[in-house]
Amino acid sequence: MTAFTRALRRKPTRRIAAVCVVAAGALVLSACSSSDGMSGMSGMDHGSSKSSATATATAKAADFNEKDVTFAQSMIPHHKQAVEMAQLADGRASDSEIKDLAAKIEKAQDPEIKTMTGWLQSWGKPTAMGDMPGMSMGDGMMSDKDMKSLKAMKGTEFDKMFAQMMIDHHNGAISMAKTEQKSGQNADAKKMADDIVTGQSAEVKQLQSILDRL
Repeated sequence: MTAFTRALRRKPTRRIAAVCVVAAGALVLSACSSSDGMSGMSGMDHGSSKSSATATATAKAADFNEKDVTFAQSMIPHHKQAVEMAQLADGRASDSEIKDLAAKIEKAQDPEIKTMTGWLQSWGKPTAMGDMPGMSMGDGMMSDKDMKSLKAMKGTEFDKMFAQMMIDHHNGAISMAKTEQKSGQNADAKKMADDIVTGQSAEVKQLQSILDRL
């Protein structure tokens, strides 16, 4: 066999090899393109999900009315005074039930103060500490004179005064909470109002029972 004949026989093999290389390259490019496309779509989905979550959070934060704002702004100082009264029981109260109830009031209302403060901040409203428009003795708030008198008491006399003052204080909170139940819009605020009406109504009955036996 001549050199020329052998060369002719080798050419098809080279052509086949070249075709295989080109085909393999095309498959790799196709796979990369598909991967890049999926990556891009994944990025688009992530962005859409993030936007949706942000929109939901914004809608939730905006879901309130002026009654919700008034409820939180008024209830914060109201709760603060209840906590202050409850703290006075330490070292002054003699009745074990009064001591237990005072601790329960402090434990329940202090976290609620923080929660309502957070609402007002998320709503872009002032927490409005101190005297509030519309707040009155009819809301169960004690005067400075009342608080000084309670601080001066000890033993059974403290227990009696604490029970009566807390009954009045709770009744004021219950009235404010019922207004929120009726006219508020924010679901979390209305849920807290429900809890206040239920919990403090039960405590009013307990306090009255304590008074009756002292």
